[in-house]
Amino acid sequence: MTSSNQHPADSHDLIRVQGARENNLKDVSVELPKRRLTVFTGVSGSGKSSLVFGTIAAESQRLINETYSAFVQGFMPTLARPEVDVLQGLTTAIIIDQERLVGNPRSTVGTVTDANAMLRVLWSRLGKPHIGGPGAFAFNVPSVRAAGSITVEKGGKKAEKVVFTRTGGMCPRCEGMGSVSDIDLTQLYDESKSINEGAITIPGYSMDGWFGRIFNGCGFFDADKPIRKFTKKELHDLLHKEPTKIKIDGINLTYEGLIPKIQKSMLSRDLDSLQPHVRAFVERVATFSTCPECQGTRLSEAARSSKIKKINIAEACAMQISELAGWVRDLNEPSVAPLLTALRHTLDSFVEIGLGYLSLDRPTGTLSGGEAQRTKMIRHLGSSLTDVTYVFDEPTVGLHPHDIQRMNDLLLRLRDKGNTVLVVEHKPEVIAIADHVVDLGPGAGTGGGEVVFEGTVDGLRKSGTLTGRHLSDRASLKPSVRKPSGVMKVRGASTHNLKNVNVDIPLGVLVVVTGVAGSGKSSLIHGSVSNRDGVVSVDQTPIRGSRRSNPATYTDLLEPIRKAFAKENGVKPALFSANSEGACPTCNGAGVIYTDLAMMAGVTTVCEDCEGRRFQASVLKYRLGKLNIAEVLDLSVQEAVGFFGAGEARTPAAHAILQRMADVGLGYLRLGQPLTTLSGGERQRLKLATHMGADGGVYVLDEPTTGLHLADLEQLLGLLDRLVDAGKSVIVIEHHQAVMAHADWIIDLGPGAGHDGGRIVYEGTPADLVAARSTLTGEHLAAFVGGGPKAVPAGAPEPRRARLQRATP
Repeated sequence: MTSSNQHPADSHDLIRVQGARENNLKDVSVELPKRRLTVFTGVSGSGKSSLVFGTIAAESQRLINETYSAFVQGFMPTLARPEVDVLQGLTTAIIIDQERLVGNPRSTVGTVTDANAMLRVLWSRLGKPHIGGPGAFAFNVPSVRAAGSITVEKGGKKAEKVVFTRTGGMCPRCEGMGSVSDIDLTQLYDESKSINEGAITIPGYSMDGWFGRIFNGCGFFDADKPIRKFTKKELHDLLHKEPTKIKIDGINLTYEGLIPKIQKSMLSRDLDSLQPHVRAFVERVATFSTCPECQGTRLSEAARSSKIKKINIAEACAMQISELAGWVRDLNEPSVAPLLTALRHTLDSFVEIGLGYLSLDRPTGTLSGGEAQRTKMIRHLGSSLTDVTYVFDEPTVGLHPHDIQRMNDLLLRLRDKGNTVLVVEHKPEVIAIADHVVDLGPGAGTGGGEVVFEGTVDGLRKSGTLTGRHLSDRASLKPSVRKPSGVMKVRGASTHNLKNVNVDIPLGVLVVVTGVAGSGKSSLIHGSVSNRDGVVSVDQTPIRGSRRSNPATYTDLLEPIRKAFAKENGVKPALFSANSEGACPTCNGAGVIYTDLAMMAGVTTVCEDCEGRRFQASVLKYRLGKLNIAEVLDLSVQEAVGFFGAGEARTPAAHAILQRMADVGLGYLRLGQPLTTLSGGERQRLKLATHMGADGGVYVLDEPTTGLHLADLEQLLGLLDRLVDAGKSVIVIEHHQAVMAHADWIIDLGPGAGHDGGRIVYEGTPADLVAARSTLTGEHLAAFVGGGPKAVPAGAPEPRRARLQRATP
């Protein structure tokens, strides 16, 4: 069809963005082809996430939310319109990011992907003996029984007494948690004191408030008597009494024993959702062990008794998904044929996406960011939707070079179904498959926010931009490696899929632990190394922070800055906190005022009194080295390094923290920039900067290259070298070949994932790994560094694994 007689509906083939100004974007205008794969590149902080997530995806979601009724919108998050002049040609955006899947404690891989729901229906139809409907196999549905009367209208009304029953699959002992908790009573109270003397040591149980009135007015015990002198009944009432109505000062209240109370309020909640001091208390007070009734399966005895081909549903969920897919494929039951087809497709999608090593009973809280992202993808692979915009945030996170090709195939499949695929990515292997590339820069923070190239991959290579120049970078092996100062011995490691691994990890050098996704890297290091004394671990758990949190508050940098201002001006440090006495009274130190417009989207406006600076006008008169506190918080890290490093504002405590932030590549961040505007990679490096100040001899870093541009790798490698040269031992879990090539020692796990992994397949220097090419990692590393020596011919003696000169630690 020629353009002259093209149907008008076929002309909308571009997403047009004009004048985007979110965060650091400087009036960015781009035209993105629909039904194509577009990759966004650029250094960390150049504005990729601001354009893709903060502008395009955010506006798409806001417009979709506005199609719902006002009643429904009241239950949805309020989304402000992005700072952009024109956005045309948007389609429904589905965001697949790296946020961890932290549901409730009963959330598993099976429950978040609907695989469990399909299995429950399958067992309810085919399981022998038949015990009930799908709910009878659900570990989050309790069995209930109730008696009552109903009115039956048959000619004349009459009441009939009936018994209602619902058969659920929840284990009654552990309530579907799979584990039971024993409570250390010594952590609940000090028996030498009375309750009024502060015997109860549970967070929040102050005798000054309602708890004091309840304990003194309940009449079940004497609150002035030391707990060790309580009778058996008094101690039972304090610890175990069931909810009982009481009246104190004319007010109806409910008294409940301490143990059931904290079971409901603290122990039954996900640890990650608790405040730090409450989490610390729970970890002290509760010891969790496998439930003796269900053996950790979470299911009742009846649910476990129903079987298909000698397998019960708990055993099916515990199988490695690749094995379960084979088992389901062998089922030939015409009565449930459509269900089996859908289940096979879901399980095959796990295998295709590289998650075949997981099991459906794996708790979602234990998945890494990359695993969580790929689990979310499974919902969309079989979707009938087309003309949708899929937005990915670094889909290769946590993937071995061997697995990246598989991810590329999935991205191309989504595109070929007629969808627009937008990917924020740094890996050259993903950039290479793009139909269209948008490169942002030229720098980071205020030095970025512009489109420096837009076009094809070949055009990017020739463009001369920072990304274009580094696209074909290849690392070279170090001519010599450091000698270890000792070893850390790991013996009989069997966490998750590890098969009684014994390994000596060298100390005083840079060690890289690698292997395909699911081979057991994190299980080895986090299970056997991170919990030792003197080990500082920087993992992938997300930083939580409100809109008031910023790099200065998170790293404790604000503390020495406030003290320096206070000392210089002879006033209280609290004046220089936007969350304390110095806060602007109009906006309470937030810098913005949120206006709730009830049935319409709320509006956020800059506070007119403080003009977004968050402080009272009187506070801004105080200066340190010619700058007030608001101007200091507006400095970039790099500018602040110079400001606090010398001159009248010299503050060594602040300078040390700032230097660590600059060392991890965050020199472009503003000190007062809200944490909510940082990308996942920036947050992880901010966490790394804070941990670098901790006293520890061994640093464990989990994929520190996440979110790093090719040009920033050199700075990270320099940082790792400085840590080692300062006498530290550095252990890095990493897939990036440049980091492997820079290592002094490599520990490679595999050979596959899940049951096929969990063994050490190589330990030695990178040069010997490249020479041998005896593992998947060796093959990819050899290709990355330019080949190295030729592979050993078939039939030749197997190359000797490099061995460490063992020394006494």
